[in-house]
Amino acid sequence: MKGKRTLYEIYWEILTFCRSPRTFTSIIHRCSLNSKIGEEHIDFLLFKGYLRRFEEEERSLYRTTDKADAFLNAFKEIYLELYNKAPRFKL
Repeated sequence: MKGKRTLYEIYWEILTFCRSPRTFTSIIHRCSLNSKIGEEHIDFLLFKGYLRRFEEEERSLYRTTDKADAFLNAFKEIYLELYNKAPRFKL
C-alpha cells in the first residue's frame, strides 16, 4: 500500500485486526485512525453486520463476524489482482 489508504483498505485493516476481540482504543491506534473517523468506520461495519460489539469484564469489545468473510475474501482477491501481493498492515 502506497500513499493514502482507501476506505476498503481501512475496513480490511479493522476487520482483520478484530478477528480477536479488541477495544475501540486499540482499534484506532493499530489502524492509525482518529477517534471520530474510527467511530464512523466501526459504526458502518456494525451496521453491515461485519463487526459485533459485546461486553466482557465491563469493557466494550469488538469482534469480526463470519459475515465479514465474504468482504475479506473479495478484497484480498481484488488486491492480489491489482498489486500481485496480499494486503497487509502498514507498520
